[in-house]
Amino acid sequence: QVQLVESGGGLVQPGGSVRLSCAASGFTLDDYTIGWFRQAPGKEREGVSCISGRISATYYTDSVKGRFTISRDNAKNTVYLQMNSLKPEDTAVYYCAAKRLSAYGCSLNGYPYWGQGTQVTVSS
Repeated sequence: QVQLVESGGGLVQPGGSVRLSCAASGFTLDDYTIGWFRQAPGKEREGVSCISGRISATYYTDSVKGRFTISRDNAKNTVYLQMNSLKPEDTAVYYCAAKRLSAYGCSLNGYPYWGQGTQVTVSS
């Protein structure tokens, strides 16, 4: 059974860095695309980044491009989201999600499997 568990969230100062982890079980990352999403209070959930299986094609939404980096470690069956230069507006619950790999690209739609989320708070 596909399971995803996020970790690594917490309180960080503006300009600081956090690395989120998404531990996957029940499947291998090579066969799936993993996405990171976030939801702030009163706002819709938004896609942040994704990484495909196989060739690790990546995508970033404009608001995080250049600051966030998605990566995966197949040996650990874990996907990471390195978040640098954090801003208060990055404060949200961050979720990872998975979908079966189709072709070699990634997109931020069509994810049937979701983790429980981890809170990231950016505040001084």
